[in-house]
Amino acid sequence: MDLGIKGKRALVCASSKGLGKGCAAALAEAGVDLILNSRGAKALEATAEELRGFGVSVTTVAADVATDAGRSALLEAAQGVDILVNNAGGPPPGLWSDWDRDDFIAALDANMLAPIALMKALLPGMMDQGWGRIVNITSVSVKAPVPQLGLSNSARAGLTGYVAGTSRQVAQHGVTINNLLPGIHATDRADSLDRTVSEAQGISMAQAQEQRAATIPAHRYGTSTEFGAVCAFLCSQHAGFIVGQNILLDGGATNATF
Repeated sequence: MDLGIKGKRALVCASSKGLGKGCAAALAEAGVDLILNSRGAKALEATAEELRGFGVSVTTVAADVATDAGRSALLEAAQGVDILVNNAGGPPPGLWSDWDRDDFIAALDANMLAPIALMKALLPGMMDQGWGRIVNITSVSVKAPVPQLGLSNSARAGLTGYVAGTSRQVAQHGVTINNLLPGIHATDRADSLDRTVSEAQGISMAQAQEQRAATIPAHRYGTSTEFGAVCAFLCSQHAGFIVGQNILLDGGATNATF
């Protein structure tokens, strides 16, 4: 399918690896020029060189999106983009009793306030041109809270509420905002969670992964490639009537009718 976005420009955050890279690769394959971001310059440049193989322009900005300085650097490079993919690594797991105010502020800065700041900065340009796409990578935890991910549950739920209202205010200008809710995918984040289980239960990483996969109806982890394909569709010309939605990609793990 021709997504109809060849020649558009996209900012993809946290895109040197994992789900962000999957989204960037799918957009590059569709002919979208990219501005890639991550905190680590080495992995970022390697990803950029790889994606230039699709024949698109790729600019890199190594910066922490959770900081004012990082966002300023990103926005300087990204003015006038047509597409924004918000993404940031999730806060660490733990128990409700582990976290204090500083932990919640850090989670809010990375997973709620930073994406809101980028949307607020880039939405006016999209609205002026009458077209834009924003996709926020959040988490399955906003649909079905994960007990040990209380920081993520809280921050991402706040972002979801903001998108619910904002998306319906800007849709009339040809701009859509939607959220992708990943379950377990084969990424560093999954490795971190599985390592925690491995250490807590005294089992191997392979056993921890098999144990988690068994809880997913698809009996496997998702891939960044299939995740990226869904993101690219939401950014396409064909997705203009999808507004303010939270789309699960979890292999059926969330046992819910809606």
